[in-house]
Amino acid sequence: MRNNQGYTIHRMSDKEIVSSFDCGDDDLNEFIIKESPLYKKAMLAVTYVLATEGDPNNVCAFCSLANDRVSIGDFESKTEFNRFRRKNDFPQSKRMRSYPAVKICRLAVDLQMKGRNAGTFLLDFIKAYFASNNKTGCRFVTVDAYINAIPFYKKNGFDFLNADDEHSEHTRLMYFDLNAVV
Repeated sequence: MRNNQGYTIHRMSDKEIVSSFDCGDDDLNEFIIKESPLYKKAMLAVTYVLATEGDPNNVCAFCSLANDRVSIGDFESKTEFNRFRRKNDFPQSKRMRSYPAVKICRLAVDLQMKGRNAGTFLLDFIKAYFASNNKTGCRFVTVDAYINAIPFYKKNGFDFLNADDEHSEHTRLMYFDLNAVV
């Protein structure tokens, strides 16, 4: 996928190596440089990179995706899960114990690209990719958002999955309803 700002998004190939990337977070840097090929080989996650057009090795940002689900177990009570289903307008006949989702496992933007909407461009790509022709029967995008990234995800249409979620002191479980894209 190409945008009008001179960037492309592509799925990392098996042989592709990212030699340098710095988003300011050592764990995220290590993931794209060392771990993403291992996750792909084990079929646990797929990584997409935003690169400079004409130079696919110049990784400006990346996201790693895996299958997920929004499940009754994600909620404090069945009542909260039922509120979630009503909020997302599921008909009575389609009330299941879980709903398919894609999870953003990792998303990072190189420090040199901060403030240039690279992260939003990646999120828009994910939303459009999974909503377009509903490729996998996927209804939601989920993310365990770092606390300091919550404003970014809120700005991009994500909401808290559970209002009282105390998932951890470092992250909050958030979701985006792909039905809003179609």
